[in-house]
Amino acid sequence: MPETYFITGAQGCIGSWIVKALVERGDTPVVFDRSEDKRRLNAIIGPGDLDRVRFIAGDVTDVSAVNSALEASAARRIIHLAGLQVPSCRTDPVAGAFVNVVGTLNVFESARTIGVERVVYASSAAVFGAGDAEIPLAETAKSEPTTHYGVFKRTNEGNARVYFLDHGLSSVGLRPLTVYGVNRDVGLTSDPTRAMKAAVLELPFHIRFSGATDFQYVADTAAAFLACVDHAPDGAHVFNLHGETVEVARIARLINENSPAGHELVTYGGPPIPIAPALDNTAIKRVIGDLPSTPIEPGVRETMQRFTALRDAGRLDTSDIESELSGAACAAPMRTSSRAMPITIPTNMANQFHSRFSRRSWDTKLADALKKSAVKCRIYKSEIASFLIRG
Repeated sequence: MPETYFITGAQGCIGSWIVKALVERGDTPVVFDRSEDKRRLNAIIGPGDLDRVRFIAGDVTDVSAVNSALEASAARRIIHLAGLQVPSCRTDPVAGAFVNVVGTLNVFESARTIGVERVVYASSAAVFGAGDAEIPLAETAKSEPTTHYGVFKRTNEGNARVYFLDHGLSSVGLRPLTVYGVNRDVGLTSDPTRAMKAAVLELPFHIRFSGATDFQYVADTAAAFLACVDHAPDGAHVFNLHGETVEVARIARLINENSPAGHELVTYGGPPIPIAPALDNTAIKRVIGDLPSTPIEPGVRETMQRFTALRDAGRLDTSDIESELSGAACAAPMRTSSRAMPITIPTNMANQFHSRFSRRSWDTKLADALKKSAVKCRIYKSEIASFLIRG
């Protein structure tokens, strides 16, 4: 029998894949999010399936809004993902605490008041400090977060435990680390995914950290959240999520190998992420059972294939790699050449390009050509980037 799920922060990366999985299996996701930007959902969910999603605009820092929306949804299961990430919490710790801690308390309090079955919420491997790639950390390992974000996540785990002790409200906190895949576009650990997108556009990209980290394909992360919200036993559980502990050097090499350019576009460098790079997921497998685990090679390949399909359809969001696009646009002037690559410009992109080129007094001949539907032009690959940033 189909179920209804209340999901906060569902317009984000993990949330969008959870919504995708729910509609594909016939359930009803109720999206509670302060953002009305559906671009991530549109990137992976077809219009027909998206019509089955219910949307309620609201902010998790407003307890009355959370309570009203949850009650209206009639959902018995909650997936709580809304939150600010490491950079935002570093810049404004007070706002970070308000969203990440008070917002989570608002979700738990509303769940208690209404009497839901279970809350599954996003904790993070950021609750740990730095560690050794050769020694996977279990949930019981010493927690020494080095960021406000990690401290807030650790606080949420404690509050979830108290809600079970005081009120019998069951919950599961999940601790992912470096999630990758389409829609992963915010935060330092989004760099590998952003590098994949840049490579599909044949643009150089520099990943800003080195060393090893625990990579997990986003579809597997979403599956873990759903398995826990559906099958976790009573109690206040906290589980590590583990995909594959991989050196950034290997990720860069895989991206370059799958790049249409066929040469080194992606580089890396910088200090390692100050979080233990290897997580032990024995506990979740013991309690929940086996979960999907996509090896890194097919995960990278599938992500780049999805980006390629979005690019070819004129639907690839490039707002997260604007600096790379700007660099490519500045590196080469607009001109035609016999050495250029023929591409097909979709109608919607062509019209956008035309209006922007005209305002800048760019090559009017090319601008007029682009205005035509699905016109084929011979242009430099680097000039595709200048189209995209202005489209």
